[in-house]
Amino acid sequence: MSTKSFKKGFCRQSAATLGVAFLSFVPVLKIILYLYKDLGWGSTIQSVLFQFEVGKSWVRIGIVSVLLFIFLIPVKLDRKPIFALQGLLFTLILIGLTGWASHASSLSKWEGSLTHSTHLLAVCIWVGILAVVSWFAKNSTNWEKFLKWFTPLAIICFVIVAFTGFHLMSFMIREGDYVNSWSLSFGQTLLIKHLAIVPLLVFAFINSILTRNRFKKDPGFNPLPWARLESVFILLIFAITGTLGQQAPPHNIETTIKEEGISPLFQYFHGGEMDFPIQLTPSLPSYALFFCAIICLLFIFFSYIKKAPKFLAFTMGILSIIASYLALMSSI
Repeated sequence: MSTKSFKKGFCRQSAATLGVAFLSFVPVLKIILYLYKDLGWGSTIQSVLFQFEVGKSWVRIGIVSVLLFIFLIPVKLDRKPIFALQGLLFTLILIGLTGWASHASSLSKWEGSLTHSTHLLAVCIWVGILAVVSWFAKNSTNWEKFLKWFTPLAIICFVIVAFTGFHLMSFMIREGDYVNSWSLSFGQTLLIKHLAIVPLLVFAFINSILTRNRFKKDPGFNPLPWARLESVFILLIFAITGTLGQQAPPHNIETTIKEEGISPLFQYFHGGEMDFPIQLTPSLPSYALFFCAIICLLFIFFSYIKKAPKFLAFTMGILSIIASYLALMSSI
């Protein structure tokens, strides 16, 4: 590895490592900004960092992040595999600490922590590999060999993510309250996240099954732009997931509505009053919107087959989310 390549790799690894520390500090900062007027800056920071569970967890995450950063400074991971294994150990510790600091962990320490950590680990394996390969691969020469082992790995990771995701959802929402939660900002965000997974699965199918078949007919095909599109959609879902952490989970719908109020989005469609439980009664406009969503998804396949601009496929994916969302909102 050249010195220039090493410096680029180190910069990316360092940015990712320190990013964990800085980004995980955001929930802690929100608490500090909420309390400092009453207690003052010094007392508030000390209290939040060493008495609040979210603060203590961040201190642990920060320490491990700094240790990993220091570890990366003199190391060329491709030279000695033992260094890569040590870096992996640091990463697993960070994942475990993040799970320990999660909302699910605060409700059920070991079960919640283990579920959240497993969920995050599966996401990191699937998305981490995809993002690194799609954005930093120099070419697609060995793409078929890559798909042979990555496709089954991605499927396994997705199944784990789905299973643990539904289990995590059970910590936030009571059984049977999923549709009722749409009246709250948390439920609206969760619904949009779930709808965004549908076009993501379309891109995943294209990048695995269809791309493998296309290589047989067109060995010169470049799959990297489509892999990048998939990673962009995953990033979009990450952004939506991030907003969930800033909203009140609806453990009790009625109580949360009294404290937080009805979601502005839900209120836009159905006003301020709502009878529970919420019933879904699709109408002709709802079915028409669902049909539009399906057409948008089919256009993603069309874009791939006809070699249309990638922006068209991305736009169709976004439009499918919007159409599905409007279909569900009009069904209430």
